Amino acid sequence: MPKKVMTQIKLQIPAGQANPAPPVGPALGQHGLNIQDFCTKFNDASKERAGDIIPVIITVYEDRSFDFIMKTPPASELIKKHLKLKKGSSKSLTEKIGKITQAQLAEIAEIKMPDLNANDIEAAKKIIAGTAKQMGLEIEE
Repeated sequence: MPKKVMTQIKLQIPAGQANPAPPVGPALGQHGLNIQDFCTKFNDASKERAGDIIPVIITVYEDRSFDFIMKTPPASELIKKHLKLKKGSSKSLTEKIGKITQAQLAEIAEIKMPDLNANDIEAAKKIIAGTAKQMGLEIEE
């Protein structure tokens, strides 16, 4: 018989850097999970992706055991990393902070594809382009 799911917790944690401090500790502690156990497993699973922010969905079962699924980093984080930006524009409509090429959009879309609701790479590129525009980047045709 499958275990009964109690809840799901969604967090964004830097790869390999989960620790019992907020937000991880309080989010897991309120459900009675072994925080250190989660931190160790997450850090081991994500150490190759150091420097990335990893969205994680933690499924908590009634017996206080858990599973977790790691997603791809948010599109905005991937764009910042690819273009070596510190942050997006605070006024994305009027202040442009750079350009992103079609090739760069394709690269980011490839990484993000497993988590996107897109049928092909062209649709995925459009989703990433939308995020880039919101960050104040111009899309090169």
